[in-house]
Amino acid sequence: MLHDNSFMQASLDGGFGQPVFEAQESFRRLLDAMARPGSIHQVTADVMAPGLAGPAQAALALTLCDADTPVWCAAASPAHSAWLAFHTGAPLTAAPEQAAFAFIGVGDAVPDDLSLGTQDYPDRSATLVIEVQSFGEGERFRLIGPGIDGAGDLAVDGLPKSFVAFRAANSALFPRGVDVVLTAGRDIVALPRSTTFVHWEG
Repeated sequence: MLHDNSFMQASLDGGFGQPVFEAQESFRRLLDAMARPGSIHQVTADVMAPGLAGPAQAALALTLCDADTPVWCAAASPAHSAWLAFHTGAPLTAAPEQAAFAFIGVGDAVPDDLSLGTQDYPDRSATLVIEVQSFGEGERFRLIGPGIDGAGDLAVDGLPKSFVAFRAANSALFPRGVDVVLTAGRDIVALPRSTTFVHWEG
């Protein structure tokens, strides 16, 4: 019974204290990040979830997911499934290709079978949320595309080993392809599918 009570408590804890206000704020942060790829934005909500890496990932899950958006998580667990169901109504799927949103932590591999959308409906692709160690240090990248004045620079520590190859293949599919949001604790950086993202040693 104690184990059952602990499990139930874990599924109830960690959500927004002020759901409407905090969801709106987190959504604005994400929209700003998507409008200016490579720029760093910060969520302020104090939220955590089993199976998610930090406050930014949890806040994005609470903001974006609902009963119509299946979620795949690299660290999926019964506790995470219960947390998602209670706070968002979103179902957890074991198949990445079925997910509207996919979440991975530091060191997890990028799944190779996420939904890419179609030429007629590119918006039906998945959004991938990746936790990294930090921004401002680590590998350096040059960003080019809509929302960037000329070119932008981004340093990231802790990207998955296959990420650069994944992004190159993803960019070639435009307008299809996966949108990516990088998170590090409370920080978020958006990399829409329209953004070119390459190593830079300049």
